[in-house]
Amino acid sequence: MELARALRIKQSTSQTLAFVGAGGKTSALFQLAQELSPSAIVVATTHLGAWQTALADCHIVANNASALNNISPRGVTLVTGAIENDRTKSINQITLNWIHETARSKNAPLFVEADGARQKPLKAPAAHEPPIPEFADIVIVVAGLSALGKPLTDAHVHRAKIFSQLSGLPINQPITADAIARVLAHPQGGLKNIPSNARRVALLNQTDTLTWQSIGGDMARSLLNYFDAVLVGSMERKSFQTFERCAGIILAAGESKRFGETKQLLDWNGKPFVRHVAETTLHAGLEPVLVVVGFHAAEIESALNGLPVRIIHNPDYREGQATSIRAGINATPKNIGAAVFLLADQPQIPAEVIRALGEAHTQSLSPILAPLVLEERRANPVLFDRVTFPDLMQLTGDVGGRAIFDKQRVEYIPWHDESLLFDVDAPEDYARLKEL
Repeated sequence: MELARALRIKQSTSQTLAFVGAGGKTSALFQLAQELSPSAIVVATTHLGAWQTALADCHIVANNASALNNISPRGVTLVTGAIENDRTKSINQITLNWIHETARSKNAPLFVEADGARQKPLKAPAAHEPPIPEFADIVIVVAGLSALGKPLTDAHVHRAKIFSQLSGLPINQPITADAIARVLAHPQGGLKNIPSNARRVALLNQTDTLTWQSIGGDMARSLLNYFDAVLVGSMERKSFQTFERCAGIILAAGESKRFGETKQLLDWNGKPFVRHVAETTLHAGLEPVLVVVGFHAAEIESALNGLPVRIIHNPDYREGQATSIRAGINATPKNIGAAVFLLADQPQIPAEVIRALGEAHTQSLSPILAPLVLEERRANPVLFDRVTFPDLMQLTGDVGGRAIFDKQRVEYIPWHDESLLFDVDAPEDYARLKEL
């Protein structure tokens, strides 16, 4: 994915994006600005090298509002202070406010380089850093994984002493993924001075080998406790994965009228169906796991006792499955990137297929992802990106998420396990399940 898609940013946006950190920050900023053209504005609340002004289509030296009349209606315009000693001077707060208002009036994205790193792959902020504007909508904290394994010295880390203090890693020791993650997640490190209402994104750049990509993916999963999203990729390859929290929503509110008794509580291998599904969903790494209950809610909740799941009561369950879908979506946190819907009468679904859906989603952010069995039959579970949530909230009656397949792009992952096609609708189905 290109950077703009990985960040979920569309053209013709007036959002302000601030970049901090090290390891390709300036390259990422200008690459994103180019992707979001026809018109974008870049400023620096710190210094840029004079040579970096060539990354823009137009460079303006501005110390007053009238200079902003020269902002180009096309391409990327860089606005800085004067150039002295091969560096641009930072702009003052008054000029920054003028530029912010100009960007809003032109409905153009504003990019702010709010940190300096002296071309090192990693850095830790000093006391006066980073000068992130309060009106920033998104803050992107960049780190270069090319520093992995290299000694923690000023040759590889800007402000190595502060990095050592924040990470607990001694000077001269090899830099580890854990040390980088600790600095990124530290209130005086990667999280420093981020406005409370801004979206937080960590960008792990320079993952130019399969090993570093794998390490970046592991780091991303832990960093999601501190960031709304984590991007892993390479500016050189212009390819990124987007890691976000993915919810698991288990639909367990139905009356099981056709079966004749509560399917959610049927025994399979010594446990109730619904507990099997919940444990699998947790094992697959989905968070949070929401269980939507309605009919026999107390018994189903008791069957889940001790599991770190959240029970969502659906008082309208008799009106059909759509009410449970809406209840699940309503209960998801705002920073969820997607949700996997699972049925309580499919305890045989393996965690591997849930993980495969999540992995595929990090690489494409596809609106809908589903398994395809026998090369032609779509199966459960199904992952829905958050862009589909408004459509899901419009569902009514006894219909599921498949009702919006014709409204959104659907992608499939091949899966060679026919058990995904099986659910329990009748007693004979239950007997067959016991034989699986």
